[in-house]
Amino acid sequence: MNRPLKKIVIVGGGSAGWLTAGVIAAEHQTNTEDGIEITLIESADIATIGVGEGTWPSMRSTLQKMGISETEFLTECDASFKQGSKFSQWNKESDSNVKNADQYYHPFTLPIGNNKIDVVPFWQNLVNKVPFADAVCAQSHLSHRHLAPKQITTTEYTGITNYGYHLDAGKFGAFLKRHCTTKLGVKHIIDHVELVNSAKNGDIASVKTKIHGDIQGDLFIDCTGTTSLLLAKHFNVPFISKKHILFNDSAMAVHVPYPSDDSDIASFTQSTAQNAGWIWDIGLPSRRGVGYTYSSAHSTDELAEKTLRQYLTSSMGEAAKTVSIRKLSINPGHREKMWHKNCIAIGMSAGFIEPLEASALALIEFSAKMVSEQLPANRQTMDIIAKRFNDKLLCHWQQLIDFLKLHYVLSHRDDSAYWRDNRTQETIPETLQEQLDLWQYQTPSRYDIPYTEELFPAASFQYILYGMGFITQERQQLKRAEQTKALEALFSDNAERVNMLLSALPTNRVLINKIKEFGLSKI
Repeated sequence: MNRPLKKIVIVGGGSAGWLTAGVIAAEHQTNTEDGIEITLIESADIATIGVGEGTWPSMRSTLQKMGISETEFLTECDASFKQGSKFSQWNKESDSNVKNADQYYHPFTLPIGNNKIDVVPFWQNLVNKVPFADAVCAQSHLSHRHLAPKQITTTEYTGITNYGYHLDAGKFGAFLKRHCTTKLGVKHIIDHVELVNSAKNGDIASVKTKIHGDIQGDLFIDCTGTTSLLLAKHFNVPFISKKHILFNDSAMAVHVPYPSDDSDIASFTQSTAQNAGWIWDIGLPSRRGVGYTYSSAHSTDELAEKTLRQYLTSSMGEAAKTVSIRKLSINPGHREKMWHKNCIAIGMSAGFIEPLEASALALIEFSAKMVSEQLPANRQTMDIIAKRFNDKLLCHWQQLIDFLKLHYVLSHRDDSAYWRDNRTQETIPETLQEQLDLWQYQTPSRYDIPYTEELFPAASFQYILYGMGFITQERQQLKRAEQTKALEALFSDNAERVNMLLSALPTNRVLINKIKEFGLSKI
């Protein structure tokens, strides 16, 4: 029980496996004699899904801590800059009085005065003049014009505005594999796991592979995707379905070429609502990644494919009729717990909801980071850390579900059963309904997040609520003159910052081309 934890075995590659390996290896000096030994077993027979192409800003610090050059990452992973998400047609046929309520942004930059002064009451007097995101930060203005969040002279991993990435998931996995094996000392075995061998105490003692035989470990990390070979198949940890809350269980994805080499690269994820789901549209330097995620209870596959091809027609013309489309299945939900005995599930083996707000890679990052920072010294302490890990992850899953459901609950669309069903009371989690009741009378704030290291800050809820025309009643209290002046100054400063950045920042395409030619400064 007191034997030091020295060997970690990761089963499964892809973004989940290699990100986890890289985060732990960089923290625990795997490339030294005294470091933790990490072995990643990857089957040559199982292809990764490789659809998710959006990250959060957290990816910057993750890559930096792994010792990865941002220039190399951007060029080798066909990556571009992401400044947030844009939502279109989510409020179709709305009776909202908010200007452009049928399209709005959820930017990565926090609103002006965040956690210091409530700007919402002041902004609500301007709702007919300017959308919320436009009024409280500069990033929506930049995204609308496909601008980058930095200049070529800005150093690696720093930005003038907050940013994440869009990337080619297949190239990303291969890039991480090279870095982990050549720079961080991770051992890579290409083999197929045939059997899981148990120890006397019920832990996993080893996994039996087809070619390399038994591979022993002190801690096993399950990154086998929806198969969940270790946590689900071996330990039978139950799956908790969330399909009754978030209906989307299918997706169709396609790679779309640009009309020309100098076409604009969107610096946001475009999410366009449809009758039975929504379409994502992500811009990479070499292509776009487009897909339709939908509910099979509200659409047939044939109708979904037709919907996606109709969307593609505006940019592809007749070619949209013949482009190859890939069908994917989604089982929205997560495991009852993510860490059981000496086994942890990370990535889709732990769960997946839907691609809205690109949370999949962020959950992998958080899980790997917590495992790395809280790595048990020995088996005796493992159960204590496992409980804390499970409690934290379950909180994250609940907040994620509430946040994603919020997008649907606020919609005024009434053109299909899909949107009407999404607003029925029995599909709304009690935790979300409680917040909605509160937000009618006060603005979302940090006090609404009952734990540290939240997935989504209060600002994210504000961007969705007020982007879709939600109204918080103004409190009946005397307005202080000095507060009004402070708010006026904040909004004025933001307007000035917008004008300055619009004239100073290059487009996504221009900056990426310069990075390929000159690279970003590391100092």
